[in-house]
Amino acid sequence: MELNDQVALITGGTAGIGLEAARLFVRAGATVVISGRDAERGAKAVADIAQGPGTVRFVAADLADLESVGALAEAAGPVDILVNNASAFPVAPTVEQDVAGFQRMFDTNVRGTYFLTAALVPAMLAKGSGSIVNVTTMAASMGVPGASGYSATKAALASFTRTWAAEFGPQGVRVNSVAPGPTITAGVLAEWGDGVAELGKGLPLRRTANPLEIAEAIYFLASPRSSYVTGSTLAADGGGTAV
Repeated sequence: MELNDQVALITGGTAGIGLEAARLFVRAGATVVISGRDAERGAKAVADIAQGPGTVRFVAADLADLESVGALAEAAGPVDILVNNASAFPVAPTVEQDVAGFQRMFDTNVRGTYFLTAALVPAMLAKGSGSIVNVTTMAASMGVPGASGYSATKAALASFTRTWAAEFGPQGVRVNSVAPGPTITAGVLAEWGDGVAELGKGLPLRRTANPLEIAEAIYFLASPRSSYVTGSTLAADGGGTAV
C-alpha cells in the first residue's frame, strides 16, 4: 500500500474532515494517531475506522494547552506525516467577539499547531523526509463576515506553510496547506447553521463540500503523489477564491 511503514498524526481526527482523512490513511496502510479533546468521541472514531491494512489509535489532547501539546508529541513519537487539522472556531462579528473565544482560537489554531510542529519536525529532518499538511480555510484569503478572528488564525497557518517549506525543504520535509471552502460537518453546522449552505450556494460549484472531498486533498498532499509539491496551498473551495 502507498503509505506502508508511514506513521501519521492527524489532530482533530475524531470527526469531520480529520476522521475522513484518518480513514483514507489507514486504508493506504499507514499507522495513524488521531487526537482530540473528547476521549469518548476518540474511542468511537477508532471503532468507526476499519482497521487494516493500516491501524489507528487515539491520544487525548487539547492544543490550547501547551503541556497537552508536549504530551501529544511524546505519545505520538516520531511521525512521517503531520496533519494540523484541529481547530477552534467560536465565530462572531468583530464587535461581538468575546476575549475568551478569541484567545482559544489563537491558542489552539496558531500556538498549539506551531509548537506541536516544532516538537515533531526534528525527527523528520533527521530522517530526511516527511510531509506536513496544514488545514486552513478559504476565509484566510477573502473576507467572510463573522469570521475575523478565525480567518486571522488560518492566515497565520498559511504563512507558517510558506516559511516552514523554506526552512525544512533542504532536509527533505514538505509543507503544504489545504484551504477548504464551506464543508458540512457537525462542528461547522453548530457554529454557522444554515449560513454554511448559503455560503456554498454563492460558489461557482453552487454547493458545500462533504468532509471526504477535503480529506482527499489532504491525502494527496501528504502522500508521495505530491512529492515535488511544497509551500503551496490547494484551494478545495468550490472555486470560491477564484471569483
